[in-house]
Amino acid sequence: MSAVNARTQRLMGALPFASLGIVAAVDLLSGPDLGYLSLLAVGPAFASLTGGIRRTVLIGVVALVMSLLLALYSGVLGDRQSTMSLVSITGVTAASILATVGRQRRERELDTVRSVAEVAQRVLLRPVPRRAGHLRAAVSYTSANAEARIGGDLYEVVTGPGGVRAIVGDVQGKGLEAVETAALVLGAFREAAHDEPDLRGVSGRLEKALNRRLSGEEFVTAILVDADPAGRLTLLNYGHPPPLILRANGEIILAEPDDTAPPLGLAVLQVEGPDPHEVAFTPGDQILLYTDGVIEARDRAGRFYPLAERAFLLKDDDPEAALEALRLDLVAHVDAPLHDDAAMLLLRCRDS
Repeated sequence: MSAVNARTQRLMGALPFASLGIVAAVDLLSGPDLGYLSLLAVGPAFASLTGGIRRTVLIGVVALVMSLLLALYSGVLGDRQSTMSLVSITGVTAASILATVGRQRRERELDTVRSVAEVAQRVLLRPVPRRAGHLRAAVSYTSANAEARIGGDLYEVVTGPGGVRAIVGDVQGKGLEAVETAALVLGAFREAAHDEPDLRGVSGRLEKALNRRLSGEEFVTAILVDADPAGRLTLLNYGHPPPLILRANGEIILAEPDDTAPPLGLAVLQVEGPDPHEVAFTPGDQILLYTDGVIEARDRAGRFYPLAERAFLLKDDDPEAALEALRLDLVAHVDAPLHDDAAMLLLRCRDS
């Protein structure tokens, strides 16, 4: 649980008792004529926001006892005002108990859905190899804390006969349908990456697999990478954020293609795919591929995460440690649950 959520839970937990205290103080100061006793029912009403049935009953009992003591102190015990207060508190407490039962049932159902979805996503997004051919690899995946709205972010690294191939993508939409589409893309990529002689052949296989399933309005943004041991990267960008190239000398390059192409799965547009974009990739160089959940993460002032400015955090010799440092910086920038899943894949050309 994040610090923000913990603070919110503490405030919600204290709210019933604070409201009881405020009502009691106002009633004592104003006297019996204004009749604030019925407002003690606010405490049990707030009790259903958090905690269990026992806690809700306890707050209701506390409110009843306070009502009796205040009525006795003010000399109105047994009067219409006192009786209405007791009836109101009892009724609201009963309603809060029912609300608590319903809330706990929904929380259990949501936990079950979230658990199933997270297991499905973990099976889908298996760990990438730490060493793939002439590359070292690391991956980071930060889920959005938005109920069970798991996303369709995907990544994979495959070592084939001609070098290393990788993909990072983002399926339009959320939930299990997005995970199903991501599974389709990854299954097609894992096969095609071994079989096809070039990236255009790989992307063609992905298009065929998607067009058999998608309706024409759904799509997948993706970037495909082919790392040649001779020191060259070939990139195909299908509507995805451009990766960062970090040179061994500290230079940072945004690998934007010369022309743009629509995402995968939009065969209805009848647009040809992008031309391959080639860049040098020599020992000590790194490439960071990521989904839009990274660059669209906002802080409390609404500022986007400045990925290029924070890329210096990837200086650690261990790619996994370097990527974890960047992930922690992203979480600190937002200082709240992410609104979208954020996936990052770091590939580093080995010196030997």
